[in-house]
Amino acid sequence: MKFTKIASPEQIERKWVLIDAEGKTFGRIMTDVATRLRGKDKPYFTPNIDCGDFVVIINASKAIINGNGKTATKTYHRHTGYFGNVKSEKFTKLLATNPEKVFKLAARGMLPKTKLGRAMLKKLKVYAGAEHPHSAQIAK
Repeated sequence: MKFTKIASPEQIERKWVLIDAEGKTFGRIMTDVATRLRGKDKPYFTPNIDCGDFVVIINASKAIINGNGKTATKTYHRHTGYFGNVKSEKFTKLLATNPEKVFKLAARGMLPKTKLGRAMLKKLKVYAGAEHPHSAQIAK
């Protein structure tokens, strides 16, 4: 019989991945990012262990958004905790003011909704411009 290898946290080696979002489609970038954060692209993927890599996205403000009227109609909702205080923000406004938040929200929706998913989300670093402070970690 053959058995599936299960990775332990000590065996996992994490890399730093740099993704340039300039001229690329937002949704396709995010599916790739979620796969890398989760570690599903590795041969030793284990669902209950954080196997993923660190991901750095640069030029987030220059990503292309496709879809029929998605930029005009999409809204993000959040609740403050008080009665009747649901705050809504248009996608276009959020993309103009804080593109990092749009990428984080999209990645959060694609990851597990557990402690493990929150730990995976912490490995995502998003920057609106081309400069980032992680150049020492990223191997050439």
